[in-house]
Amino acid sequence: MKLVTALIAGLLFGFGLSISQMVNPQKVLNFLDISGNFDPSLGLVMVGALLVFGSGYHLLIKPKSQPLLAAEYCLPSAKAIDKPLVVGAIIFGLGWGLVGICPGPALANVLSGEIKILGFIAAMLIGMKISGRLTRLLT
Repeated sequence: MKLVTALIAGLLFGFGLSISQMVNPQKVLNFLDISGNFDPSLGLVMVGALLVFGSGYHLLIKPKSQPLLAAEYCLPSAKAIDKPLVVGAIIFGLGWGLVGICPGPALANVLSGEIKILGFIAAMLIGMKISGRLTRLLT
């Protein structure tokens, strides 16, 4: 049941990214280009997503003491804003701003077969591997 739920959630996520054009790097770059060819439509997509999530969370998740498909909620315990978080956020933001794509839309776009998307995913996987090794070395 968990796999079916994960599959449905992933398909809905990918479908939503496609419909909203968040898988289109040029559309994302235009959204980020506030002094040039600015396109505010993705801002509306983000506001809509926050409204749907916020409503769903307060009506369906918060009142429950345990999730439907697990014994307990798996919420992050770390609350501190530390150096790894800030550095990671900066790298993520730079990458998003330079190429107009981030991990979710890249995975939703993988079937396009576009070489830039496949290159992005390869670089992302390599970066994740390097990050994991660096974390183990430094801790």
